[in-house]
Amino acid sequence: MLFSSITFLYAFLPILLILYFVVPKGWRNAVLLAASLLFYAWGEPVYLLLMLASITAGYVFGLLIDRFRDRPRTANLLTAASVCVCLSSLILFKYSDFFLSTVNAVAGTELKLLGLALPVGISFYTFQILSYTVDVRRGDAPVQKNPFTFATYVALFPQLIAGPIVRYTTVAEELNCRSTGREDVAYGMARFVVGLGKKVMLANVLGEVCKIYRETTELSVLFTWLYAVSYALHLYFDFSGYSDMAIGLGRIFGFHFLENFNYPYISRSITEFWRRWHISLGSWFRDYVYIPLGGNRVSRLRWVFNLSVVWMLTGFWHGAGWTFILWGIWFGIWLILEKLWLGKWLAKMPAALSWIWTTILVVLGFVLFDAESLSVALTRMGNLFGVGLPLVTDTALYYLRSYGVVLLAAIIGATPLPKRAWMWLREKAAGERVTAFVEPLALGALLILISAYLIDGSYNPFIYFRF
Repeated sequence: MLFSSITFLYAFLPILLILYFVVPKGWRNAVLLAASLLFYAWGEPVYLLLMLASITAGYVFGLLIDRFRDRPRTANLLTAASVCVCLSSLILFKYSDFFLSTVNAVAGTELKLLGLALPVGISFYTFQILSYTVDVRRGDAPVQKNPFTFATYVALFPQLIAGPIVRYTTVAEELNCRSTGREDVAYGMARFVVGLGKKVMLANVLGEVCKIYRETTELSVLFTWLYAVSYALHLYFDFSGYSDMAIGLGRIFGFHFLENFNYPYISRSITEFWRRWHISLGSWFRDYVYIPLGGNRVSRLRWVFNLSVVWMLTGFWHGAGWTFILWGIWFGIWLILEKLWLGKWLAKMPAALSWIWTTILVVLGFVLFDAESLSVALTRMGNLFGVGLPLVTDTALYYLRSYGVVLLAAIIGATPLPKRAWMWLREKAAGERVTAFVEPLALGALLILISAYLIDGSYNPFIYFRF
C-alpha cells in the first residue's frame, strides 16, 4: 500500500486514527501493530511471514544476548549469530541472483537464478533489527521483553517501507509511554501533507520527464541535462517526501523520528552532501561499520580501506548490481579525495563555484545510479558533455517548456528559501495571524489537488521501495 494512494488516504488512515484514539492507551500499540501488519500484507502477504520470522529472531537474540551479558564470549557469539541470521534473508532475497550471475559470468557456468521477488522494505527493517541486537550487546539499548512491543517497533508502518531507519534507542521510551497533543497532531498532519505534496506534485511529475527521456530516440545535450537534473530532484523529493510523511505520521502517533534530509542540494562538498542526504543510513554505516573497522583512528592506508568498504557497502545496500556498487565507490573516491586534499581547495573557492562543482558530481553520480548498466551510464555522461549529440533539438525545447515551471519549483523547493520565507512571515506580528489562517486552507487545497492527481491515475511509483 502506498501513502500516495486513495485507499490509504481515505480508508486505511482515517479508520486507523479513529481506532487509535478511541481505544485505551494500553491498547494503542496493539492497534498500531495490527494496522502495520495489515499495511505490509496488503501488497505482498507471503512476505509478511518473512518479516515476522525476522522479528522473532531479533527478539529472541536480544533476550539471549542480554541474558549472557556477563559472559562476553557467549554474548559476542550470539551477537554474531544474530547478524548472520538477520542478513541471511536479505542476502537470499536481494543478492542471490547477483552473486549467481556474477559467478556465471566469471566462471562460465550456467547456474540457475532463483528469481526471487524482493520483499518491500527488507533493507530497512533488517538494519533496524541489526542495530537493536548490536546495541543490546553494547549496552546502548535496553532489551525489550515484550514480543508485541518489539514487533511494533520493527513493523511500525510509517517508516517500515522506505525509512527513515529508526533505531530502537530513538523510540524505546515512546514505545512504552507516549502521548499525543493537539500540537503534535497538527504538526504531524501538516508534515504529512507537505511530504505527500512533494511526492505527488514534484517527484511524480519529474519522474515523467525521466521516463520520457529513457524512451525517446530524439536526444540532445539539453534533453540529457534536463533528464539528469530532473532525476536528481525526482529522487530527492520522492525519498524526502516519504520521510516527511513518515515523520508526520509518527508524530501523530506520539513518536519523534529523527530527520532524514537537510537540504542536501545546497552542499558545497560531497562530505557535506552526505551529512545532509539520507542521514539515517549514513549514521547507521558510521556507527555499525565504519567505527568498528577503526574509523579514522588508524593509519592513512587503513582509513582509506575503511572508507572504501563503507561506501562499497552503501552502494550495494541500494541494489544488487554493479552500477550501485560503482555509485557507492564514486562517492567514496570523492570523499577520500576531499579528506586528503580537495576539501581545503573547496573551502577556498567562492561558494558558488564549490556548489556548482559539488552539484555536478552529485548529478553525475545519480546518472550512474539510474542506469541499467555501466555502458548506459557512460553514454549518458558523455551525452551531458556533448559526445555524439546535437546541443539542442525541438523535442528538448518542448519538454523544457512543458516541465520548466515544475522544474523551477523543485529547484527552489530543494533549498531552505520557502521555509525561511514562511518563518519570517510568522515572526511578524500580523504575519502570525495570517499564517494561522492561511496554513490550514493551503494544506486543505493541496490535499484536494493531490487527490485529483491520484484519482487521475498519474505516474506514482516510490523509487526506494525497491531498496
